[in-house]
Amino acid sequence: MKIIIIRHAIAEDRAVFAEHNTDDNLRPLTDKGIKRMEQSRQGLKRLEPEADYIFSSTLTRAVQTADLIAEYYPEAIRKAIPQLNPGSDPAKLTSLLAELPTQSTILLIGHEPDLSELISWHTNGSHFNFLQLKKGAACLLQFKGAPKPASAEMIWLLPPRQLRSLGQEPCP
Repeated sequence: MKIIIIRHAIAEDRAVFAEHNTDDNLRPLTDKGIKRMEQSRQGLKRLEPEADYIFSSTLTRAVQTADLIAEYYPEAIRKAIPQLNPGSDPAKLTSLLAELPTQSTILLIGHEPDLSELISWHTNGSHFNFLQLKKGAACLLQFKGAPKPASAEMIWLLPPRQLRSLGQEPCP
């Protein structure tokens, strides 16, 4: 199983959004965030041409990021799930992923620090964050079967700038 963990793109400033809205869950992507994710998804598609599933948190900024990425993977099953919402337990997400075919490629779009914790949990079995994903960054974890704690190999971890750069390179 391959799992690509992606942090949502640049969203509106939390404090500015809060001046007119009470629900941070509705905070959308900025135009800059949309533009950068449109460039990054090309690099992502170059690295991983196929995806079977695209799951995002239910928060607006993650759903919008997933929608942009899904345009490049139209065959993928697309769903917003609460297991990717901030503060969710990685074990609950892992249980859901374990029900999918082990040959699947799954894209997960969510939030920090939860995604870093998820990477740590899958690679070394702890909840200690040893990295931090920038907005729009991505990390590929590979499993020899269903995902479990301390069972993943990190194949790559790319900041958004490198994903955008890969998307601009001509195909060989």
